[in-house]
Amino acid sequence: MDFNRFHVAPGEQVLDMGCGAGRHAFELYRRGANVVAFDRDEKELAGVATMFGAMELEGEVPPGASARTVTGDALSLPFPDDSFDKIVAAEVLEHIPDDMAAMGELLRVLKPGGRLAVTVPSWLPERICWALSEDYHTAPGGHVRIYTRAELEAKLKATGFEVGDHHYAHGLHAPYWWIKCAVGVNNEGHPLASAYHKLLVWDIMKRPLATRLAEQVLNPVIGKSVVVYFTKPAVPASREQAHAAA
Repeated sequence: MDFNRFHVAPGEQVLDMGCGAGRHAFELYRRGANVVAFDRDEKELAGVATMFGAMELEGEVPPGASARTVTGDALSLPFPDDSFDKIVAAEVLEHIPDDMAAMGELLRVLKPGGRLAVTVPSWLPERICWALSEDYHTAPGGHVRIYTRAELEAKLKATGFEVGDHHYAHGLHAPYWWIKCAVGVNNEGHPLASAYHKLLVWDIMKRPLATRLAEQVLNPVIGKSVVVYFTKPAVPASREQAHAAA
């Protein structure tokens, strides 16, 4: 996600839906949001809660920010209507068979005028992964579909969102997953996969200029993820249509 495009202000109520290990939730917390990290995996949420506590103890979050974890189902979010100023749904919709029901829940709990950031695997890198390895996408809880950006935008527009801008991310990560799929997704000890993983960790930790520039070039071509930003209309469409008719 690009927080220059998806600005999060201190005190905003923000949901990280399908937070996984919590990468986005941690950054939202650092920015002063009141964060709800939501996932169905209780084990991962326990780790997220521990990290929230450590961040507070280390003074990494602004005064007044809060963070909590909630377990549940994306098809029935346990929150009232219009609960959140912002929602992040990163790399989660491709796992959900009834994705449009989940999209409807996102619309319901987002406040009018609120913004949604969605990331899913990009079509081309994901198609290559599926072609290289059946295990990559048939594991329990794995990916059930490959989105084109047009399909993702059309589904969320049909749900009731307004479509905003988009960009691609993690161009350096796509070759790593192609290697993993080629040598075996569970073959953690393969020297080529291991070496590339070390490169990615080094890049994440050091963020050298050379790899930052390389990723800027690679992202539009083989970015592993596509990021699209949406807005919930401030006035429901039916009310706008009634006003226009009058």
